[in-house]
Amino acid sequence: MATGWPVQLVDGDVRLRPLRRRDADAWMTMRARNVGWLEPWDATSPEPVRGPRPTFGQFVRALSAQAREGSALPFAVDRGGELVGQLTVSSIQWGSLRSAAIGYWVSQHVAGQGITPTAVALATDHCFGPVGLHRVEVNIRPENVPSLRVVEKLGFRDEGLRERYLHIQGRWCDHRTFALTVEDVPDGLLARWHRRQRGIGSP
Repeated sequence: MATGWPVQLVDGDVRLRPLRRRDADAWMTMRARNVGWLEPWDATSPEPVRGPRPTFGQFVRALSAQAREGSALPFAVDRGGELVGQLTVSSIQWGSLRSAAIGYWVSQHVAGQGITPTAVALATDHCFGPVGLHRVEVNIRPENVPSLRVVEKLGFRDEGLRERYLHIQGRWCDHRTFALTVEDVPDGLLARWHRRQRGIGSP
């Protein structure tokens, strides 16, 4: 199934766009500055990684190949033209499930400014609309308070704990799963987020 890649999604000064090889310097600088902020939540491989680490160009090419295959949507997150994070729609499943998972991170210097909820809402609406998925989920460590705030602000449904779900920094860690189906947001998740920002109605 096609995902319409490449695509750009915009709301105000927040933009989701394909990650590009020329983002290398900005991306690597931002990751280096945010090691303490991001590393506790980064997934790792339970198997020893052999050989040289992939270059940023190889990383981008691999993500682009997944997008063309319809298995992922790898977005850079821009705020006013500045690269501030990354959001990836992964594990896209078709057939009778039509589901995907969203993962995200932003630089600490822009955390709490509404950028991440806006990015997640943009991606979710794209998945439910043009892509044609039925369900989107977000899996979060119970200790990751900033990420829990994102799904709380957007009104994702808490579907409970998945024990030892992902390998994180050398051990298998529990995650809580939050989800929405297209029926939950008939007017779109972005519209619901804007209403919440204005203090109108429920989240």
